Amino acid sequence: MEMEIVVPDQVPVMTLPRVVFFPQTLMPLHIFEPRYRQMLGHVLAKDRLMAVVGLDPSRQHEPDTFEPPHRVATVGIIRACQKNPDGTSNLLLQGLCRAEILAIAQEDPYRVIQIKALQSNSTASPEANAALRHELNRLISLKQECDGQNTQEFSDFMRTVEDPDIFADLAAFNFCENPTIKQLLLETLDVSSRLQVLSEHLQNQIDGIRLRQDLQGDLPDDDIALN
Repeated sequence: MEMEIVVPDQVPVMTLPRVVFFPQTLMPLHIFEPRYRQMLGHVLAKDRLMAVVGLDPSRQHEPDTFEPPHRVATVGIIRACQKNPDGTSNLLLQGLCRAEILAIAQEDPYRVIQIKALQSNSTASPEANAALRHELNRLISLKQECDGQNTQEFSDFMRTVEDPDIFADLAAFNFCENPTIKQLLLETLDVSSRLQVLSEHLQNQIDGIRLRQDLQGDLPDDDIALN
């Protein structure tokens, strides 16, 4: 049995471009920068807790701003870590919870943020969430077919996930490729809204793939400009 994990008010954080990390998901990370090597050593010696947050491109041109983070991050726990002979490390981080960044408490030798843990909620009934989950599962399978992917095993696994909150986060992390939409999904605390936004995004992707296939016809990818 695992002990209950208490998320502290401050955690070290990695600020990464085009990366959105979700609760319940597993993210492999390669640690090579000196500041993050130092951070990792401290984290492993303490509670194995750290956060990952995306770099906010809309704030990069603000004066006196260094690696501006998005407002919401995800706190995770290091489940496995392997140190390499060259001093780098490979680790597996499991997401625990969403967290609002209240302030940057420290920048040197690595960034530490002050946070408030966030909880999901739902304005829809369990029956409505189940219907949304069923529709999203259908769109996931359809998107995989359009992409020519053979990931039936993962699709079967997703059908066993009954908790709509967990389902929405797993689906967003694995099937949404747009980092802007993914960040929006991370910041959306209402589960039913999260399921709806992701379903609309996947439907738009499917429509785009089908339109491209219709326009391309029998031409190979390299000759699509000839159509």
